[in-house]
Amino acid sequence: MSAGDPTLPFARRGLILILSSPSGAGKTTLTRLLAQRPELNLRLSISATTRLRRASEVDKVHYFFMERDDFVAQRDRGEFLEWAEVHGNLYGTPRRPVEQSLAAGHDMIFDVDWQGTLQVVEKLPDDAVTVFILPPSMAELKARLERRAEDAPAVIAGRLAAARDEIARWSTYQYVLLNRDLDETFETLLAILRAERQKRERQVGLAPFVEQLLVEQI
Repeated sequence: MSAGDPTLPFARRGLILILSSPSGAGKTTLTRLLAQRPELNLRLSISATTRLRRASEVDKVHYFFMERDDFVAQRDRGEFLEWAEVHGNLYGTPRRPVEQSLAAGHDMIFDVDWQGTLQVVEKLPDDAVTVFILPPSMAELKARLERRAEDAPAVIAGRLAAARDEIARWSTYQYVLLNRDLDETFETLLAILRAERQKRERQVGLAPFVEQLLVEQI
Protein backbone atom coordinates (compact mmCIF):
# COMPACT_ATOMS: atom_id res chain seq x y z
CA MET A 1 0.00 0.00 0.00
CA SER A 2 1.24 3.48 -0.85
CA ALA A 3 1.35 6.02 1.99
CA GLY A 4 0.77 8.76 -0.56
CA ASP A 5 -2.28 6.98 -2.02
CA PRO A 6 -3.86 4.53 0.46
CA THR A 7 -6.25 3.28 -2.24
CA LEU A 8 -3.40 1.56 -4.09
CA PRO A 9 -2.73 -2.09 -3.19
CA PHE A 10 0.98 -1.64 -3.93
CA ALA A 11 3.72 0.88 -3.18
CA ARG A 12 4.26 3.99 -5.29
CA ARG A 13 7.22 6.34 -5.12
CA GLY A 14 6.29 9.98 -4.63
CA LEU A 15 7.01 12.75 -7.09
CA ILE A 16 8.06 16.40 -6.93
CA LEU A 17 5.67 18.74 -8.72
CA ILE A 18 7.68 21.87 -9.54
CA LEU A 19 5.76 25.02 -10.48
CA SER A 20 7.57 28.04 -11.89
CA SER A 21 6.37 31.28 -13.42
CA PRO A 22 7.16 34.96 -13.53
CA SER A 23 5.60 37.03 -10.76
CA GLY A 24 1.91 37.53 -11.50
CA ALA A 25 1.44 34.56 -13.83
CA GLY A 26 -0.39 32.44 -11.25
CA LYS A 27 2.15 30.07 -9.69
CA THR A 28 1.44 31.01 -6.08
CA THR A 29 -2.33 30.83 -6.54
CA LEU A 30 -2.12 27.42 -8.23
CA THR A 31 0.15 26.13 -5.48
CA ARG A 32 -2.37 27.29 -2.87
CA LEU A 33 -5.26 25.65 -4.73
CA LEU A 34 -3.39 22.34 -4.86
CA ALA A 35 -2.54 22.52 -1.17
CA GLN A 36 -6.20 23.21 -0.31
CA ARG A 37 -7.32 19.89 -1.81
CA PRO A 38 -6.79 17.34 1.00
CA GLU A 39 -7.75 14.43 -1.24
CA LEU A 40 -4.62 15.12 -3.33
CA ASN A 41 -2.46 14.41 -0.27
CA LEU A 42 0.26 16.82 -1.39
CA ARG A 43 3.01 18.13 0.85
CA LEU A 44 4.63 21.55 0.59
CA SER A 45 8.40 21.58 0.85
CA ILE A 46 9.83 23.62 3.75
CA SER A 47 12.84 25.72 2.87
CA ALA A 48 15.82 26.56 5.05
CA THR A 49 16.95 30.17 5.33
CA THR A 50 19.53 32.33 7.06
CA ARG A 51 17.27 35.38 7.31
CA LEU A 52 15.88 36.47 10.63
CA ARG A 53 12.65 34.86 11.77
CA ARG A 54 9.63 37.15 11.80
CA ALA A 55 7.44 37.29 14.90
CA SER A 56 4.60 35.44 13.14
CA GLU A 57 6.82 32.61 11.88
CA VAL A 58 7.44 29.24 13.52
CA ASP A 59 10.70 27.35 13.07
CA LYS A 60 10.32 24.07 11.14
CA VAL A 61 6.81 25.13 10.08
CA HIS A 62 7.35 28.17 7.87
CA TYR A 63 11.12 27.70 7.43
CA PHE A 64 14.07 25.93 8.92
CA PHE A 65 15.87 28.96 10.35
CA MET A 66 19.65 28.50 10.34
CA GLU A 67 22.88 30.33 11.06
CA ARG A 68 24.78 31.22 7.91
CA ASP A 69 27.82 29.08 8.81
CA ASP A 70 25.60 26.03 9.34
CA PHE A 71 23.80 26.62 6.05
CA VAL A 72 27.06 26.95 4.12
CA ALA A 73 28.45 23.79 5.73
CA GLN A 74 25.35 21.80 4.79
CA ARG A 75 25.39 23.25 1.28
CA ASP A 76 29.01 22.24 0.82
CA ARG A 77 28.15 18.69 1.96
CA GLY A 78 25.46 18.51 -0.73
CA GLU A 79 22.58 18.47 1.75
CA PHE A 80 20.37 20.85 -0.24
CA LEU A 81 18.44 19.95 -3.37
CA GLU A 82 18.62 23.57 -4.45
CA TRP A 83 19.79 26.83 -2.95
CA ALA A 84 20.12 30.50 -3.82
CA GLU A 85 21.15 33.81 -2.28
CA VAL A 86 18.41 36.45 -2.30
CA HIS A 87 18.98 39.97 -0.94
CA GLY A 88 21.95 38.75 1.09
CA ASN A 89 20.12 35.79 2.67
CA LEU A 90 20.57 32.13 1.78
CA TYR A 91 17.58 29.92 0.96
CA GLY A 92 17.55 26.22 0.18
CA THR A 93 15.54 23.00 0.21
CA PRO A 94 16.92 20.34 2.59
CA ARG A 95 17.41 17.09 0.70
CA ARG A 96 16.82 14.45 3.40
CA PRO A 97 13.15 15.19 4.30
CA VAL A 98 12.26 15.35 0.62
CA GLU A 99 13.86 11.99 -0.15
CA GLN A 100 12.18 10.44 2.90
CA SER A 101 8.78 11.71 1.73
CA LEU A 102 9.32 10.41 -1.80
CA ALA A 103 10.37 6.98 -0.55
CA ALA A 104 7.20 6.84 1.58
CA GLY A 105 5.06 7.59 -1.48
CA HIS A 106 4.22 11.20 -0.67
CA ASP A 107 4.07 13.79 -3.46
CA MET A 108 5.52 17.25 -2.88
CA ILE A 109 4.97 20.71 -4.36
CA PHE A 110 7.95 22.95 -5.03
CA ASP A 111 7.49 26.67 -5.75
CA VAL A 112 10.93 27.56 -7.18
CA ASP A 113 12.39 29.57 -10.05
CA TRP A 114 14.13 28.17 -13.13
CA GLN A 115 17.51 28.05 -11.40
CA GLY A 116 16.13 26.04 -8.51
CA THR A 117 14.32 23.78 -10.96
CA LEU A 118 17.55 22.95 -12.78
CA GLN A 119 19.25 22.07 -9.49
CA VAL A 120 16.43 19.75 -8.40
CA VAL A 121 16.24 18.05 -11.79
CA GLU A 122 20.01 17.51 -11.76
CA LYS A 123 19.84 15.75 -8.38
CA LEU A 124 16.51 13.89 -8.71
CA PRO A 125 15.78 13.67 -12.44
CA ASP A 126 13.36 10.74 -12.21
CA ASP A 127 11.26 12.32 -9.45
CA ALA A 128 10.80 15.85 -10.81
CA VAL A 129 7.73 16.89 -12.81
CA THR A 130 8.38 20.42 -14.06
CA VAL A 131 5.61 22.85 -15.03
CA PHE A 132 6.06 26.42 -16.26
CA ILE A 133 3.12 28.84 -16.13
CA LEU A 134 2.92 31.45 -18.90
CA PRO A 135 0.82 34.63 -18.83
CA PRO A 136 -1.44 35.21 -21.86
CA SER A 137 0.51 38.39 -22.71
CA MET A 138 3.01 40.79 -21.18
CA ALA A 139 0.27 43.44 -21.10
CA GLU A 140 -1.95 41.14 -19.04
CA LEU A 141 0.98 40.29 -16.75
CA LYS A 142 1.57 44.01 -16.15
CA ALA A 143 -2.14 44.53 -15.46
CA ARG A 144 -2.16 41.69 -12.91
CA LEU A 145 0.84 43.16 -11.10
CA GLU A 146 -0.80 46.58 -11.05
CA ARG A 147 -4.08 45.13 -9.71
CA ARG A 148 -2.21 43.77 -6.71
CA ALA A 149 -1.58 47.38 -5.63
CA GLU A 150 1.42 46.14 -3.64
CA ASP A 151 4.37 47.57 -5.57
CA ALA A 152 5.55 50.95 -6.81
CA PRO A 153 5.79 51.46 -10.60
CA ALA A 154 9.57 51.05 -10.49
CA VAL A 155 9.22 47.71 -8.72
CA ILE A 156 6.65 46.53 -11.27
CA ALA A 157 8.99 47.53 -14.09
CA GLY A 158 11.72 45.46 -12.46
CA ARG A 159 9.41 42.46 -12.12
CA LEU A 160 8.45 42.70 -15.80
CA ALA A 161 12.11 42.82 -16.83
CA ALA A 162 12.80 39.75 -14.69
CA ALA A 163 9.72 38.06 -16.17
CA ARG A 164 11.18 38.20 -19.68
CA ASP A 165 14.32 36.45 -18.45
CA GLU A 166 12.26 33.77 -16.69
CA ILE A 167 9.94 33.22 -19.66
CA ALA A 168 12.99 32.72 -21.88
CA ARG A 169 13.68 29.50 -19.91
CA TRP A 170 10.33 27.91 -20.83
CA SER A 171 11.88 25.17 -22.97
CA THR A 172 13.70 23.59 -20.01
CA TYR A 173 10.34 22.46 -18.55
CA GLN A 174 8.39 19.27 -19.29
CA TYR A 175 5.01 21.02 -19.31
CA VAL A 176 4.13 24.61 -20.24
CA LEU A 177 0.66 25.94 -19.37
CA LEU A 178 -0.83 29.14 -20.73
CA ASN A 179 -2.79 30.64 -17.84
CA ARG A 180 -5.62 32.46 -19.57
CA ASP A 181 -8.27 31.12 -17.21
CA LEU A 182 -7.30 30.06 -13.68
CA ASP A 183 -9.93 27.30 -13.37
CA GLU A 184 -8.95 25.73 -16.70
CA THR A 185 -5.26 25.93 -15.86
CA PHE A 186 -5.89 24.29 -12.51
CA GLU A 187 -7.83 21.43 -14.12
CA THR A 188 -4.98 20.88 -16.59
CA LEU A 189 -2.51 20.84 -13.72
CA LEU A 190 -4.62 18.23 -11.93
CA ALA A 191 -4.62 16.09 -15.09
CA ILE A 192 -0.83 16.29 -15.26
CA LEU A 193 -0.50 15.26 -11.62
CA ARG A 194 -2.87 12.30 -12.03
CA ALA A 195 -1.12 11.08 -15.17
CA GLU A 196 2.36 11.40 -13.66
CA ARG A 197 1.26 9.40 -10.63
CA GLN A 198 0.36 6.50 -12.94
CA LYS A 199 3.74 6.25 -14.66
CA ARG A 200 5.04 2.71 -14.54
CA GLU A 201 8.43 3.69 -13.14
CA ARG A 202 6.80 5.28 -10.10
CA GLN A 203 4.80 2.12 -9.30
CA VAL A 204 7.66 0.51 -7.39
CA GLY A 205 5.42 -2.24 -6.01
CA LEU A 206 3.70 -2.99 -9.30
CA ALA A 207 5.87 -5.91 -10.45
CA PRO A 208 5.13 -8.14 -7.42
CA PHE A 209 1.45 -7.22 -7.69
CA VAL A 210 1.34 -8.27 -11.35
CA GLU A 211 3.19 -11.50 -10.58
CA GLN A 212 0.57 -12.29 -7.97
CA LEU A 213 -2.19 -11.60 -10.50
CA LEU A 214 -0.61 -14.02 -12.96
CA VAL A 215 -0.59 -16.91 -10.50
CA GLU A 216 -3.93 -16.15 -8.85
CA GLN A 217 -6.30 -19.09 -8.97
CA ILE A 218 -9.90 -18.29 -9.87
